[in-house]
Amino acid sequence: MIRVLIADDQALLRGSFRLLVDLSPGCTTVGEAGTGAEAVALTGQHRPDVVLMDVRMPEMDGIEATRRICADPATADTRVIILTTFDLDEYVYGALRAGASGFLLKDTPPGDLLTGIRVVAAGEGLLAPTVTRRLIDEFARQPEPTRPLPRQLDGVTEREREVLALIARGLSNAELAAHLNLSQATVKTHVGRLLTKLAVRDRAQLVIVAYETGLVGPGRLG
Repeated sequence: MIRVLIADDQALLRGSFRLLVDLSPGCTTVGEAGTGAEAVALTGQHRPDVVLMDVRMPEMDGIEATRRICADPATADTRVIILTTFDLDEYVYGALRAGASGFLLKDTPPGDLLTGIRVVAAGEGLLAPTVTRRLIDEFARQPEPTRPLPRQLDGVTEREREVLALIARGLSNAELAAHLNLSQATVKTHVGRLLTKLAVRDRAQLVIVAYETGLVGPGRLG
């Protein structure tokens, strides 16, 4: 059973999300929060598998709430999906840097939202296609790094760097396998080793590492 906490300052939306989650087989709502501070407190109390987190909330916004949840060892296993009506670059980047595992818009179809909850609960990263494109565009506007790759990638093999770069482009495991002519089991092994070596939670965090180390950038997106 996937346990979900819903954080949104609008009671009507919380109720709608709760009904959707509770009617979905294998999912249940363990609590509702109307502020970011309440989301942090309830996450510590209930230890949900996934938090659906609004960005704009009183007392503490969803980005800061996500940062506190992901930084606390007691709740580090909880995955956060950011839900917002605002498809803005600063929210995407801020949410991922804070430790969010997913980012979806509130007009996402109900079936896609439920799929997203299951994907994130299983340890994968989730970004809406439009959000992924905007994130890539934002990094593409930045100057290409001229410094060598930092020590953060020390110990990562050439094949693993290739896999990491393709993950940053948004490829799934099946697409990675086809592109690299590998089995999906081998690809899954490479992804697992990257998560371990880079000490990150999921694929969404691997995307950040790929861009921030300069492994992927202007001229290296294709």
